[in-house]
Amino acid sequence: MVVDWVLAAVGLVLLTFAADHLVLGSSRIAGRLRISSVVVGVVVIGLGTSAPEFLVSGVAAARGDSGVAIGNIVGSNILNLTLILGVASLVSAIRVSSSVIRREVRLAVVAVVLFAIAAWIGLTVWTGIGLAMAALVALWLLVWWARHGRNQELGDDATTFTESPAVVDVPVSPSRLPTWFEPIRALLGLAGVLCGAQLLVANASSIAMRLGVSQIVIGLTIVALGTSMPELVTTIAAQRRGESDLVVGNLFGSNLFNSLAGGAVIGFATGTAAPTRPGPELLAVMVLTGVLAWALLRRGLRLTRVEGAVLLAVCVLSLPLVLTA
Repeated sequence: MVVDWVLAAVGLVLLTFAADHLVLGSSRIAGRLRISSVVVGVVVIGLGTSAPEFLVSGVAAARGDSGVAIGNIVGSNILNLTLILGVASLVSAIRVSSSVIRREVRLAVVAVVLFAIAAWIGLTVWTGIGLAMAALVALWLLVWWARHGRNQELGDDATTFTESPAVVDVPVSPSRLPTWFEPIRALLGLAGVLCGAQLLVANASSIAMRLGVSQIVIGLTIVALGTSMPELVTTIAAQRRGESDLVVGNLFGSNLFNSLAGGAVIGFATGTAAPTRPGPELLAVMVLTGVLAWALLRRGLRLTRVEGAVLLAVCVLSLPLVLTA
């Protein structure tokens, strides 16, 4: 049992650091290929920062551990908008622009609803195709909105990100690194994410068997909390710098990509096998937390410390339901 916990922790650490280098390497490659900073910000960074969640879920589904896969997505979606958003609001009140609420946040809530419907029906190849098509539409909308709305802000965010170091980086400024280094960084990052995902899923499944609990519970707790840690660290850092739009966009964007890309990956990995269906109560909690966070932000285009405490209370109150899934 101790070995399982240690190896799962090693997988989480490897997953976190490798995902950072995967996204950073891919972003810098895109920048050097003169790809639009808007595309880098929306597609490369936005999709890449959700890579831990949907790659872990994809590995789990391919192994036949579909309970872990679905639990990870549902748990991450709940934690992003209760625990992480709540903690960020305790650092300081969150203020957002109306365009973020009207566009990105609304789109993310719709994506979570689509995932809930697909998960209730059963994540198979066919529902996976539907979610993949929805993901492509969402990507097109995000890029279009960015080009016609907040192009400069998003471009600045993407530029700042690509010029920043990774969590564990080589002691050389990005501008002095040779061009050939970034593809190697991205490939090693991808390999690290896959290895970390394999370690985490295999040992999380073993822990579930030894404790006699369902795979969905392990996915909702250990795995979801672990894959959400990068978002927690990034969110707190951004909120301390006063980048509230970036905080909200990152968390709701993570839910969007988790739901559509992650759900599609699970569906394709499950194939024609009998899908695991989470309880409707869990899916309802996931949808309602998204609607609640959206409503609180929309009410005054800000999230106060008191409202953040409400989200944290929702996180705590949902634990009994999670543990009996």
